[in-house]
Amino acid sequence: MSALLVFLPAQPISSSTEFEYATTRDGNAVQAHGSARAALLPAPTRAGGEVVAVVPAAMLSWHRIELPRGTSAASPRLRAVLEGLLEDQLLDEPETLHFALQPQAKPGAPLWVAACDRAWLRGAVQLLEATQRPAARIVPEFAPGGPPTLYALGDPQQASLVVVSADGVMTLPLSSQALPLLPSLPQNTACMAEPAVAAIAEQVLQHAPALQQAPQRWLQAAQSDWDLAQFEFSSSGRARALKKLGTAWADVLAAPQWRPARWGALLLVAANLVGLNAWAWRERSALDEKREAVRRTLTQTFPQVKVVVDAPVQMEKEVALLRQAAGATSGRDLEAMLGALSASSPPGRLVSGLEFSQGELRLKGLAYGPDEARAVGAALKSQGFSSVMQGEALAITPESQP
Repeated sequence: MSALLVFLPAQPISSSTEFEYATTRDGNAVQAHGSARAALLPAPTRAGGEVVAVVPAAMLSWHRIELPRGTSAASPRLRAVLEGLLEDQLLDEPETLHFALQPQAKPGAPLWVAACDRAWLRGAVQLLEATQRPAARIVPEFAPGGPPTLYALGDPQQASLVVVSADGVMTLPLSSQALPLLPSLPQNTACMAEPAVAAIAEQVLQHAPALQQAPQRWLQAAQSDWDLAQFEFSSSGRARALKKLGTAWADVLAAPQWRPARWGALLLVAANLVGLNAWAWRERSALDEKREAVRRTLTQTFPQVKVVVDAPVQMEKEVALLRQAAGATSGRDLEAMLGALSASSPPGRLVSGLEFSQGELRLKGLAYGPDEARAVGAALKSQGFSSVMQGEALAITPESQP
């Protein structure tokens, strides 16, 4: 997955706001990072890449609710239901907040709802859209779930501690005075810290944290199933499906984990091309052998033929000459056609006119009815002739060459 990860600042956003960002070519490693105004943000590095907006932990609050039976994520009443369920848990007016449900939310089961300032998020999304960097997804920097983990963030002047677990996401100042507010955590709880506050985190927590750069954390956030682009921020189902399809196709074409599959597909195509060429060569050789056999038959049967141009036509002409020399008849002769008609026509029918040319016999005066014409045609067909009634005339031609 090629992506541009944009970290939204926890302050009012304007065209002069600097955004921290990171880019990735494969969705697994950070390629580059930095900060720039929205208009100067880089584009995703590959076709099919997406822009992912990351919402900082300080801008989100998390609430545990249970949707009433009969209410689904697609319900038009969902927003009103959430406002009613969360009214007593919120510090701000519900109409000023944006809500987002956790992935695969089901009615009747506990689920998480993220809430953030709607105007702030709308300003960030609209600015990215105006600078041709529309966010395909909006993800939280941290989301509830997984084993308990501590994250030390920020700079020495404004350091914060984020606790992430299945019980939610909590943000506290990184200080000894805030430690009593921490929930009960296992002794082996993992701790991650940004380099700028790693020393403070070790002093406060009495434990050496593992170092993690902010762009690496954003990349982890982008890999989650969460998408805060819901309600007024959601794209149409068709647009989202096309975007996912384009991103998936770009991954297949470029992502390292798909390299074995790409090589396998190339080998399969190459094997098929070789097989098709071998099969075509074999068929061509067999056809050439048959043509050569026909030419040999012609030259061996009629030694006087020195140049072979069209063996079947030349053989037909030589056979016709032999038949003519021997006085024999063929299906193209007048006698053969009259004999066939005599055996097929009802008795007592008189012919008023006869024309024979180029192997076609036309007989006038045979006023056959429809049933008689069909019966005569079937009888002639059984003898190798085709017939057509043209008014009161009957046209007879041989169906095949002799």
